[in-house]
Amino acid sequence: MNGPKHQKEKRSMEHFGGLDVSVNETSVCIVDETGRVVREVKVASEPDALLQALKNNTYRFRRIGLEAGPLSQWLYSAFAEAGLPVICVETRHMRAVLKAQINKTDRNDARGIAQMMRAGLYRPVHVKTLRSQKLRMLLTHRKLLQSKAIAIENDLRGTLRNFGLKVGVAGAARFEARIKELVADIPDLAGMVEPLLIVRRVLREQIAVLHRRLLVIVKDDEVCRRLMTVPGVGPVVALTYRATIDVPARFRNSRAVGAVLGLTPCKYQSGESDYTGAISKCGDEMMRVMLYEAAQILLMRSTRWSWLKAWAMQIARRRGMKKAIVALARRLAVIMHRIWVDGTEFCWTREAAVA
Repeated sequence: MNGPKHQKEKRSMEHFGGLDVSVNETSVCIVDETGRVVREVKVASEPDALLQALKNNTYRFRRIGLEAGPLSQWLYSAFAEAGLPVICVETRHMRAVLKAQINKTDRNDARGIAQMMRAGLYRPVHVKTLRSQKLRMLLTHRKLLQSKAIAIENDLRGTLRNFGLKVGVAGAARFEARIKELVADIPDLAGMVEPLLIVRRVLREQIAVLHRRLLVIVKDDEVCRRLMTVPGVGPVVALTYRATIDVPARFRNSRAVGAVLGLTPCKYQSGESDYTGAISKCGDEMMRVMLYEAAQILLMRSTRWSWLKAWAMQIARRRGMKKAIVALARRLAVIMHRIWVDGTEFCWTREAAVA
């Protein structure tokens, strides 16, 4: 039983790992190809500690799974550099599988992830490159500052309205002057709105700093410049698309992009029931919103005519403007992917597109 042949078979057995990652600690579970738990341990959520727990000559890892989360990109890069077959699993899919457990603990979750890896019951998530992560950080910080500045403006409008002071139509440049004009004769109100105006002013200044940095990046990026040839697509939409898609080759075809971004209808079929619902809204929300806004601009503000606008207007006449905008957003995602892959620019006429 314990001869050389048995030892050789034991060494050749494949192993599967599951990592339940939290901010401070990670539960690690390793199972063999029969599903037997080989090792369970809890270590610090640091690459060195995790690699020490996983790196062992007796383990021949086929797959190591971890859930997509705040630390997943950092840990994934460290495991990949160490030559481990790590897989980042889609959060909703993993939650649905682990929900079958009676007792939810970090240890049981790690066991469940390891068994998912062994059985192949997982949906992998693309882990973005370092450059795309940095671009995404720039975009999210810019959006965060914008939302805070808008929140302050809306709060000032609402609170001043209680005193019969109506701000009315005032652009970003004239907003502060308009507020000061309204409260000029009311010193106590002026003292209360001044701190908010100062914070808003700083926010707007820093938004401008981030936006200038964004424009410099777009100007130097050949892919973004080609994406901006599409009507309705500006620097922010182009850079968001570049950071979201990251590696265009990961899609089997351009049509798959719309589904990944949650812009395709949901399908429900059970017995005699069979209907198509609204769009799934899965995937990246920021990118989906950007594409929707680009579609709105193309349909309602763009003055130059194109085959794409004509196609969307036909849908608007048949099914309404809202559905036309969603359909156009989905098609924009497909066209931008094809432009990126082919190295071409947008063709304004059907004849040029066919040629």
